[in-house]
Amino acid sequence: MTYKREHVKDKFRPKPGKLLDQVREVMRYHHYAIRTEQTYIKWILEYIRFNGTRHPKEMGKPEVESFLSHLAVNRKVATSTQNQAFNAILFLYKHVLDIPLDDHIDAVRSKKPKNLPTVLSQSEITRFFQHIKGTNELMAMLLYGAGLRLMECVRLRIKDIDFENHQILVRDGKGGKDRATVLPKTIREELQLHIKKVRKLFEHDLANGDADVYMPQALAKKFPQAGKSWIWQWVFPAKNLSEDPRTGKVRRHHAHETGLQKAVANAAKKADINKRVSPHTLRHSFATHMLEAGKDIRRVQELLGHADVRTTMIYTHVMSTNFSTLGSPLDSIDIS
Repeated sequence: MTYKREHVKDKFRPKPGKLLDQVREVMRYHHYAIRTEQTYIKWILEYIRFNGTRHPKEMGKPEVESFLSHLAVNRKVATSTQNQAFNAILFLYKHVLDIPLDDHIDAVRSKKPKNLPTVLSQSEITRFFQHIKGTNELMAMLLYGAGLRLMECVRLRIKDIDFENHQILVRDGKGGKDRATVLPKTIREELQLHIKKVRKLFEHDLANGDADVYMPQALAKKFPQAGKSWIWQWVFPAKNLSEDPRTGKVRRHHAHETGLQKAVANAAKKADINKRVSPHTLRHSFATHMLEAGKDIRRVQELLGHADVRTTMIYTHVMSTNFSTLGSPLDSIDIS
């Protein structure tokens, strides 16, 4: 079961104290991810500093509009970044300060560029995988073979891999949604061998009293021993134990995403691929190649976890076209 924020019905009143501590307290009560918490704190701080360090209670719609316009005009941030800042400020006023904020904020909006996704050809994919090895290769294969997002991959747990039904269950993906996607047959055996190694690491941690992983707060309270259970362990655990920034507990976190990001960039460089390649490029390539293979766009939409099919349709604009047969008007004239 996914514990979504909208399921929390009771009005929560934060304890008196410093503003940012109140924000953290409310966000944790509503089970926001720690990365979202950190991002919202950052934007709230920027909003306060932009307005001369005045307390948000002393400010309102004019200050919010001025800050958001500043982001668009002076800092030229992307639409998604401006929306992120706006959501953080809305959360502050609505859930922490309990002050109504006019939903109609008349700020200068960032323009969303109409960029097509970067997609690798089949031959580039082949060259790419010749230059990435080890666990990073396995993770990259899941990005391309299952259409996973970067954080969806590093946050996979043992229970999310269903070898019998050839599927991967993505829990609490973008928008707090669960979905199922395909488990590539090509990597089944390699993934099973990898999980056997992870099991040995888990048993070592268990013997040393270190076997414990992060659990969503509601589940942690309901099943306090679940973090020590094998099925809840990370498929791609970190090499070392680390301190949980929220609780201070020392436990084994999942692998850090920067390792895979660097490995993907290095592999693309070694493969002499003259494109800007990131882990998300592999997900873009998955979608495009599925459509090129004749897969139904609605099915691809479900595998990707897109809320709207129009998001999936962007890949139809980058599907391969035989430009040699298409030709050009320049080819029909004599320029000799």
